[in-house]
Amino acid sequence: MGELEKRTAQAIVNIFESGKAAGDYGAVTVLAGDSGHLTYGKAQTTLASGNLYLLIKAYVESAGALYASALKEYLPALKRCEASLDNDARLRWVLQEAGADPAMQDVQDGFFDRVFWKPSADAARALGIKTPLGLAIVYDSHIHGSWRYLKGRVEEKAGKAAAIGEKRWITAYVGERKAWLAGHDNRLLRRTIYRMEAFEELIASGNWSLALPLTVRGVRIDSDIIDYHPPVRVSAEGAEERLLLLKSPPMTGEDVRALEEALKRHGYVINTDGVFDENLERIVKDFQQLERLTADGIVGASTRAALGI
Repeated sequence: MGELEKRTAQAIVNIFESGKAAGDYGAVTVLAGDSGHLTYGKAQTTLASGNLYLLIKAYVESAGALYASALKEYLPALKRCEASLDNDARLRWVLQEAGADPAMQDVQDGFFDRVFWKPSADAARALGIKTPLGLAIVYDSHIHGSWRYLKGRVEEKAGKAAAIGEKRWITAYVGERKAWLAGHDNRLLRRTIYRMEAFEELIASGNWSLALPLTVRGVRIDSDIIDYHPPVRVSAEGAEERLLLLKSPPMTGEDVRALEEALKRHGYVINTDGVFDENLERIVKDFQQLERLTADGIVGASTRAALGI
């Protein structure tokens, strides 16, 4: 399979995961009742699996990572798969911002290829699955989960792919997986039946080669999308500006003083003492709300840009 077919298959799964064919490197999702807990990145790797820890560890250790120091402090909790991280607004904010960092995008591309795409390609090859659509379905199941279990069920009921033919086997697999999702105890999994419905449409259209353009769940995939490069954030100085937020003991420094002076220029009455205290957090939240930013009191790139610092 060529690079174009690979990226098309990945684009289909990106649509399932983030609604975007190009994927969303900064996507953070927390769904009530999801056993995976917090999920992140273009293929939505999960906290509970331990893969989120491995991804963030690889990013923190990569050269030029703009948010390395901000995320490094979370590594112990990520390694323990602490469910409390689901509710950590600061972590979610940093992950979203890091999605625009070229280093994070490179790490995610390599990580998801290594952890999901290569095992999917190996599994497909072992079964004799050669079509791009067939591989896309195997890849989706590796991302979504329970590939081995459902593969075994299909082989018991319909036989092996080598015996009945790839297209017949893949069609049976999609039907079996659809029925399994539809009857699952987890309501969140039941809602993901749309993945198999999308594959059924592609099978019915006969587009086993994933010839472009094609449409999945109302999202068009064409050569422009496949060649799309996501926006990046590059630091001109090559050094990260730290996030400013309320901590105990309070954060201090010239960057806090610069924040206070910027807020003063915007009309706020404030002491420029270089201490990030509760009063400063309250003022930051007020400014963020007025600017229609996330009013979390955390000063990062977006708030700095709005303040002109």
